[in-house]
Amino acid sequence: MRLTARLLSTPVTPQNLLSKNTLALLPPIPLYRRILRAHRHLPAEQRALGDHYVRDEWRKHKDVENPVHIIAFLTEWQLYAQHLEGDTWRDAKLDMSKLDKMSDDQIGQLYELMKKAKDGDDDSSS
Repeated sequence: MRLTARLLSTPVTPQNLLSKNTLALLPPIPLYRRILRAHRHLPAEQRALGDHYVRDEWRKHKDVENPVHIIAFLTEWQLYAQHLEGDTWRDAKLDMSKLDKMSDDQIGQLYELMKKAKDGDDDSSS
């Protein structure tokens, strides 16, 4: 048997790793509702901020037609919903690889969101 490049190559990600991390994406509307339901467990100010942010983001992405963008959008929001439901978000840090992938506009938006969240925390502690 002659060795070929196809036989010598190895997959970038092992199959068993793919099967563990494969996430069945929820359709957009049930996912949107799931996120808003998860926000019900937040304090009132955080819930209002989160609901407003979610509504704005979903409206901005309503007319996106690129399947890659749609899948990435839904995947990230589904992970967000899982973090909220699992209560792992309180001590979570932003992954630097995600920050590196963000555009300047997205980083600015993240900074504005952080300022609003911190301002809300300062107001509630006074």
